[in-house]
Formats: sequence, C-alpha cells, structure tokens
Amino acid sequence: MSPSSPRPKRRPPANPKSAPAEVPAQEKTGRAPALVVTRGEETFQVRDRLPLLPLRDVVVFPSMTIPLLVGRLPSINALEKAVARDRLLFVTAQTRSEVADPTHEELHPVGTLARVLQLFRLPDGTMRVLVEGLARCRARRFLWSNDYFTVNLALEPEAAPAGGAELEAAQRHVLGQFTDYVRLNRRIPDEVLATASALTDPVALSYTLAAHLLVKVPQKQRMLEAAGPAERLRLLGETLGAELEILKLERKIEGQVRSQVHRNQKEFYLNEQLKAIRKELGHQNEFASEIDELSAAIRKARLPREVLAKAMKELDRLSKMSFMSPEATVVRNYLDWLVSLPWAKASRDQADMAKVESILDEDHFGLQKVKERIVEYLAVLKLTKQNKGPILCLVGPPGVGKTSLGRSIARSLSRRFVRVALGGVRDEAEIRGHRRTYIGSLPGRVIQSIRRAGTRNPVFLLDEIDKLGADFRGDPASALLEVLDPEQNHTFNDHYLEVDFDLSQVMFICTANSQHSIPPALVDRMETLRLPSYHESEKVQIARRFLIPKQIKAAGLDPADVQIAAPALAALIRSYTREAGVRSLEREIAGLCRKAARRKAAGRLDGPMNVALANLHRFLGPPKYIDLAVERVDRVGLANGLAWTEAGGDVLTIEVSILPGKGELQLTGKLGEVMRESAQAALTWIRSRAERLGLDKQFHRDVDVHVHVPEGATPKDGPSAGISIALAMVSALTGIPTRHEIAMTGEITLRGNVIAVGGLIEKSLAARRAGLEVMLLPRSNEKDIAELPEEVREGLELVLVDSMDQVLERALERKVEPRAAAPLPPAAAPAAKPQEEGPAEYAH
Repeated sequence: MSPSSPRPKRRPPANPKSAPAEVPAQEKTGRAPALVVTRGEETFQVRDRLPLLPLRDVVVFPSMTIPLLVGRLPSINALEKAVARDRLLFVTAQTRSEVADPTHEELHPVGTLARVLQLFRLPDGTMRVLVEGLARCRARRFLWSNDYFTVNLALEPEAAPAGGAELEAAQRHVLGQFTDYVRLNRRIPDEVLATASALTDPVALSYTLAAHLLVKVPQKQRMLEAAGPAERLRLLGETLGAELEILKLERKIEGQVRSQVHRNQKEFYLNEQLKAIRKELGHQNEFASEIDELSAAIRKARLPREVLAKAMKELDRLSKMSFMSPEATVVRNYLDWLVSLPWAKASRDQADMAKVESILDEDHFGLQKVKERIVEYLAVLKLTKQNKGPILCLVGPPGVGKTSLGRSIARSLSRRFVRVALGGVRDEAEIRGHRRTYIGSLPGRVIQSIRRAGTRNPVFLLDEIDKLGADFRGDPASALLEVLDPEQNHTFNDHYLEVDFDLSQVMFICTANSQHSIPPALVDRMETLRLPSYHESEKVQIARRFLIPKQIKAAGLDPADVQIAAPALAALIRSYTREAGVRSLEREIAGLCRKAARRKAAGRLDGPMNVALANLHRFLGPPKYIDLAVERVDRVGLANGLAWTEAGGDVLTIEVSILPGKGELQLTGKLGEVMRESAQAALTWIRSRAERLGLDKQFHRDVDVHVHVPEGATPKDGPSAGISIALAMVSALTGIPTRHEIAMTGEITLRGNVIAVGGLIEKSLAARRAGLEVMLLPRSNEKDIAELPEEVREGLELVLVDSMDQVLERALERKVEPRAAAPLPPAAAPAAKPQEEGPAEYAH
C-alpha cells in the first residue's frame, strides 16, 4: 500500500469457500518444507504460508527498504500476524490501484518476500511500517484466513546470465544511462548514484536501479518479473532511454520558456510551458484556426461599419495574445456576442390585416382597443414601408390577459416573441449590461433577449414594469428611458458591447397593474392602453370559448364528458370567484374537470357529468362569496354607493344614524383617509345649506352623526362615495327615505358640486349585477358612457348630475321642504339680498 493510501473498510468475501485460489492449477499434498532464503551473511527459514500485504502504486524489489502506510483492515491484520511470528510477509502490487478490497485475480502473482523492520501505530488507527525486500517469490495459492489473506510461496530463482562480457557491457551501459538520468532528474538524490556505482553483482544492481526509477507500476512490475539480470538490464536500458528523451525535452522546453518569462507568476509560467509543449507536439495551428473561424463569422454577420471596425480591431488584438491568456478569453467572448447578434436579420410581418384580426380574435375575447391599435400599426407599416415599432403599455388588473396578449400579438404579426420579467429588478446593469472590466460580465437583458430572438424586430414584452425597484446600484427605470424612447433607441448602447444597436424596429409592449408607480418620464414615452376588468357576460364567453375546452383537454377528457349549464356557469362566476380576470375561474373549472377525470378513471362515468345550479355545491362546496343583500324597500339613512376594486366593482351600502351628542362625526367600517375627508366635506355642505334642507342652523351642536359602511374588515377608500354619504346624511337628518333602486357615484365638493370619478365600467357592472335600476353619475363622466358595455346601457338608466341638489331631487322619496326663516328686527335687516350659494349662506 502506498503512503498516500486512505484507510478503507474491509469488504468480507461473499462466499468464503471460493476465496482460496491457485495461480497454477496444482493441488497441495501434505505440508511443504520450509523455504531457505540467504541474504548476505543472513539465512532465513521461511514458512511456506505467509501473510499477504497487497500494495497500491508501489512495487517492492529485493534489497530495497521502503516505508509504507497501511490503513486497510486485512492489511493491518496481516502485519500484526507477521510481527507476532517471524516478521516475514509477502508483498505484491495490485493490478488496479483504485480497487479498495482486491481479490486474488486483481493481484500480481510475482512479488517480494519482505521483512518488517519497524512498526508504528498512528492515532487514526493506521500503521506506518518499514519493510525490507529479501527475495523474489511467486504466490502459488491465495488463501483467506479469518480476516486477512495468506499465500503459499515458492522462490522465483534468477536465470543464469549468458556471458560475462556481454553482461558487463550491459551493466556499464545501464549505469551510464542512470548517471545521466540522475543528473537530469532533480527528484533523485546523488547518493543513490554513489550506491549504484559501488555494486558489482548484476542482480543487486538491476534491482537497485529499477527501485529508483520514477516510472509507472506496470513498468516496474515487468522488471520484477524479468527472468534474470540480463533481461532486467535490457528493460532498464529501454526505459532509461525513453525517460532520458523526455527529460531532455523538458529541459529544452524549460529553456525556451525561461527566455520569454518576464514575471515570476506561477500561472503565466505554466501557460508558457503549455505553449512550448504544444509547439513541440505540432498543435500550434489550433489557435490560428480559431482566429480564421472568428474572421469568417465576422464577415458573414453583415455588421454595420462602426461595429465591423470594432470587431476587426479586437480580432487583431486576439491574434497577438497568448492562447491561454485570461484576456484572450474575454476578447473571444466579446467577439462571439458581436457576431451572434441579428444586426441585419429581420422577420417579415404579416401583411394580411384580416388574418391578423382573426388571430387576435381567436386568442382573446374582447379587448377591442388593443386589437384596433395593432391593426392600425400594420396599416401604417403597409402604407409607409417604414418598420418603426410602437411602444405600448397595457395597464390593467391581474388576470385580464396582458402577458398572453403580447404573445398573441407576436403570433398575429409572424414575429418572434421574447419576454423579460422586470419584477424586483434593482440593478441598472440588468438593462444596460456590465462593462468588460468585470469578471463574468455579460450584456444586459435587452441585448440577451434580442440574441435569443434571433431577429432585430421581435415583439419584446417588458412584464410588470410597475414593479421595478431602485437602490445604490442604480435605477433600472431610468435605464429604460433610452430603450423606450422612439427617438433614441435606434442608437442603444450596451455597456458590454460599447457599440450602438438599433432597437427602433422592435415592438415593445409593457405590462403593469398600476400606472401610478411608473415614473412619469417613462409613462410619457409609452402609449398607454387600459384593459378593464371583465364583466360577467365576457367571463361567460371566455369560459365557453377558451377555459372549458382547455381544462377538458388538460384533464385528459373528451369534450362530451363534462357539461356545464349556463346558470351553473353564471353562479360559478358570481359566487365562487371575485376577481377582475379569469385565473380563479380557470382554477374552479379545472376542479370540475378533475372530478370528472376521477370518475372516468374509476370507471364510474357512464355519461357526461352534468354540472347544474342545483348540484354545483356538491362539486365545489358552498359559495365562497356572498353579496350583501341590497335593500328592496325605501329606508331612512341608507344610500347605495358604488366602489371600484381590483376584483371589479361592488355596491356599498352607506348607513347613517343620528344620535344625541355634541356635534361629533363618527366614521366606522375601516375607511381610508380620502373617504373620511369626503364624509367631512359632505357634512360641511349640509351645515352650509341647513335651512334649505329644512334643518336648524345649529342642528349639529346637539347631535352626533355616525357613518358606517358594512364589511368592516375590508379596507375602503376613495372620493367616489362622497354624494352617497351626503345623501344618507340628508335622509337621516330630514327623515325622508331614499329610493332603494338607485345607486350613485361621484365626488362632492364644499359647494355641493359633483365631479368626475374613475372605474365607471366596473361600477356600472356592479349596479347591474345587484339588480339596481338607476345609476347617478357626474356629468363630467358623460364621455365614458360610450365605453360601457351594451348590456349595461340597455338595462340601467344612467342619470347625469351636476350638483347635490339634483341628487337629492332624484334619490329622495319626496322633496325637501326649506325651513321658514324667523323675521328679523328692522334694525337687524340686512342691507343686501343674501346670495343663493351654500358657502355664502354658511358664512352668513
């Protein structure tokens, strides 16, 4: 075992009876006599059965003293047995050094009889042993004895030399070669040469020279197994001749390298050695062939003039560098990026506008504004022949199809599609790339995606642009200003490339859930298209056309295996999902399909699984969302407001109670700051018009007004409930009931004016879904009525109002009677007629 051998665990033989094996097929009869070995003046009586010590990566020769590190358990046991008896054992080399537990077939039969001179036990359980080779022996039979190997030995005699003069000449020749070998090889001490020169016995000389050669185990084993000293000296001559050639070549290479080395760094020295070795072996042309390949790739890439000049300059630098230089790797990677970009390759756009429209309609239901914008772009491209891509920003709630719409646009235009997710990106280098001075630098995501697309005019989707971050590493949103500016992106400069790349033909599409978190400078460079929430009729169509067939196919079903009735689908949308898009709806439909797949897999699906309104709860459980019932009778202090949420619109019931108190305004229902300010503005307007509303001017001193919005765990905010709160307050203070069939939205001012609000589509859908008949909305929102769904415009009466007086006139059950003013004394009569406006009366 070599000194570097680890200590492996012993693998016991599978069948102990099969462990003994004979090298020659001979049977032992009786006990063989002991062997007699003579070494110098010492004579050893050797038993015919000795412990075996297998060695890895080392061959022990006779007359050789060598330290060994023993760690394998069978080897340790063999050593202990040998030391306990006569300190003699048989050592031989393994045929394969990587085998931890060799068998008799993996051991050389010819080895050396060795004597243990010293034995040291180390703390880790291994042994360090010093052994001396005595004589060459052959293992006649390998035996397994409890926990170690033993062998039956036979001496391997040396063949008699052919002639004295020839043997003497061979000795002198080999000794001369060994003298040159020691002088060229620094790892062999000079004392070895002195010892070898003093030997006259050819057997001892051949063994000594073989033991000190730095060659592989198979070569040393052949020398050990040589028939006699003449054969062994011949092998030594051949081996020394080959080693001397290698050593001379190493000296030559070292001399060539030493003349070129100006620094003492180890890495540079080794690289120059490899260069000299490649030159000697004739492999120097590989680097030249790589230069030729890069040159051909540059010519084929059709680079612009400035980029071509930059590439040729870098190629010239590369040709003058060392093949293994780190800088050469950086230059090669840079040239690979330059030639792999699509500088002049572009895909041809789809010219048939009707086909483009059909593809868009096939993939998405609704979204008419976006589809019209794509067709308009194609029409301009067809007339002008100038392929300058637009920069669109699709803003809408989650799940309405913004990302999938980008892929559909690419398919309709026959362009490649690439997507970059910007959520959580905080490093400017993600957009512009890293400079080449940094280790592992790469271009930014824009250039990487262009390379992945393979064309210069793909549809490029920048997903979740509103979720960009910024920190000490820079602001990626500012880096996007150049990318998304049509006047600048034709000369986009990546920090890694350091040359301009034309992005003007790329069709950029950005997606965002909210426009407020996008920097204004970035919004100014994009054309914003808002994607509203889907209303119920659109969700029904999307489910019928897209979601149900998709989930039936995904579940491995046939189209006839699942039948969902129209009332059940409407209830599924209304009571099991509450969202702006259709993701939750798709998950619920997938749940129904899995129920059918389970029945079909179990053989219990005889016909189609019919999902009706009556049995929907059996498949999906009880409804997850239940709308608060809208009052169906006129009540005092109640008003129906409308709110916009991320899941669509909703109806808010505003409740107001008047209690004896000290003029405090209490607001409950987890209302936000803006909604609280709307309630205060409504109360201020009521106080300013107290007499016209039939109230005492000082009514607020003796009462507390409590405003509550149900579903108190849900946060609510926004100014659009202003007129609803004001109406409920007036109803509670005057005792006049409100009309239950009316809903309203609008912001109130201190002068009682009603101003515009947003989210009109979602709010009108909520009013329609709740069964309300009339919707009051600000007159300034008249422009938005045309965008409302046709079913809303037909089933809901839309009333435009300018002021709270019009709201009260339409929403209260009867008209408010003004309070009669008490006559003033003549001296106190006002000099002028009081003004009609509320704030002036309040000041008076």
